[in-house]
Amino acid sequence: MSCGVKLLLSCDAYICHQLEDNMSNFEVIPTAGKPIKHWTKGVLFQDEAKAQLIRLAELPFIHKHIAVMPDVHAGKGSTIGTILATHKAVIPAAVGVDLGCGMMATKTSLTAKDLPDNLFELRCMIESMIPHGSNPKKQRLGSWGDIPDLVVTAWRPLEGGFTALCEKYPRFKNSNNINHLGTLGGGNHFVEICLDENQCVWFMLHSGSRGIGNLIGRTFIELAQKDMQRYFINLPDRDMAYLPEGSQHYLAYLVAVNWAQQFATQNRIVMMCNLVGAVKTTLGIEFDTQVQVVNCHHNYISHEQHFGENVIVTRKGAVSAKLDEWGIIPGSMGAKSFIVRGLGNPDSFHSCSHGAGRVMSRTKAKQLISLEQHDMALQSVECNRGASTLDESPSAYKDIDAVMAAQSDLVEIMFTLKQILCVKG
Repeated sequence: MSCGVKLLLSCDAYICHQLEDNMSNFEVIPTAGKPIKHWTKGVLFQDEAKAQLIRLAELPFIHKHIAVMPDVHAGKGSTIGTILATHKAVIPAAVGVDLGCGMMATKTSLTAKDLPDNLFELRCMIESMIPHGSNPKKQRLGSWGDIPDLVVTAWRPLEGGFTALCEKYPRFKNSNNINHLGTLGGGNHFVEICLDENQCVWFMLHSGSRGIGNLIGRTFIELAQKDMQRYFINLPDRDMAYLPEGSQHYLAYLVAVNWAQQFATQNRIVMMCNLVGAVKTTLGIEFDTQVQVVNCHHNYISHEQHFGENVIVTRKGAVSAKLDEWGIIPGSMGAKSFIVRGLGNPDSFHSCSHGAGRVMSRTKAKQLISLEQHDMALQSVECNRGASTLDESPSAYKDIDAVMAAQSDLVEIMFTLKQILCVKG
């Protein structure tokens, strides 16, 4: 990549570390199956989420316990903010459909004084260089001649794996795969410019494997559900359908998810390069972007060893936090975010939260939060404060300070960031 952004710190580069039990903040919910360890002191833990976790804990292949982060809330197949370690089986819906979704952040050599007082022009430039939202007109055009060289370069190492997936599952051929590489998407995906405690400028973004990851996720959720029907396996929730080792689609799913995670990593790198280009074009100055770079997933599968056994770890809305491993925990739109370093807590399967966690559904947020309240909450941020972002208003999320306090035994805060510009999908 010519923009100078490279991956310095990866999700799997660090050695695990054992902490003493008395250093942990978790509480335990006993179940008929495995126990649930949850880091939710001082934050909302909804009954719906608890009920969903209790159902999951009864599955026979859960390893040791389920770990639940302070940003937990109910989701499809599994609560968001949850880590499952499993033996020889995986639940596709517990990984989700936004495969490889995660964060990337880089500290730059810029400081607050290098930025203009009015950031509107800069936001418009970023929006023009990073396709965003669910509107097809904002996505890349369909022919190879219309696709930027940066995207083609990022696609090349992915191409062989995608061809192999299409041979086994032809429906993937109909996706607009490469068109989404380097695009943000919608919902809670975002691009931000932030300032840390020393007024240093950070670039940060949140996105995943886009349309092709969604298609892969949905395909294998459906296949797992059909397998449950075929073998007369009754589950309390059909979204708990799983693929056991040795079944027809088990290995193919692991391969497909791994490919989607690579796509997601490349997607974030392409967007970060375009973000750097947008800022350089607008400001008309050169700056360094390799001061600090973190690129981490928070919806993904990993093969790891925990409590002396090799397991499949599913993190749905959770970040790996091995000893000294760097990660990103963003707050809601307009709130603080954190660059963290893992403490390697074994009880959390070396994990931490992926954000603040919702307290309102998108529908409820649009019903209860007024445009005036939304505008007031975002006075210090250059962003779209219209109705299209109401469901991402800060009051739709948990208090990020309370979330961080609840997991003080999981991560150490290295930098505290405050958003000054936000582009939402």
